[in-house]
Amino acid sequence: MEKTLNKLEDTWKDIAFEFTQHKQTDLKLIRMSEENFEMLEENQVAVTSMFSSRYLATFEEKCVYWQKSLAAIAEVVQLLAEVQRSWSFLENLFIGSEEVKKELPKETEKFIGIDKEVKAILKDGEAKKIALIFCNQGNVFQRLEEV
Repeated sequence: MEKTLNKLEDTWKDIAFEFTQHKQTDLKLIRMSEENFEMLEENQVAVTSMFSSRYLATFEEKCVYWQKSLAAIAEVVQLLAEVQRSWSFLENLFIGSEEVKKELPKETEKFIGIDKEVKAILKDGEAKKIALIFCNQGNVFQRLEEV
């Protein structure tokens, strides 16, 4: 258990997101590589299995930490993918189309607020780079859910 927990610590301190340029802007979209996402799922299974160990009491605090941290990464990465997909589509409509702005002024105004928040989240992700750090900050999941 101790070796596995130490390996988690050693591995996840360096797992960074991948970034792709968003259109012709300075904004970068965030994703986790397929390889790292598979490793995340494997690590979650390994941590979950530790809870049935008779040695859990010794490592319970670390196990709980890793269970919560890995779950947060999985949830944020999945939600972030959905938000980026929707936002990219809506951005074309509400920012790129003068006709939509005229036809749907209230929705356009609402989207402008969403657009600012999504861009702030993406810039924060780019600045932090490391999945463990970005996904485990207190409010990132909540912020993504609200946009």
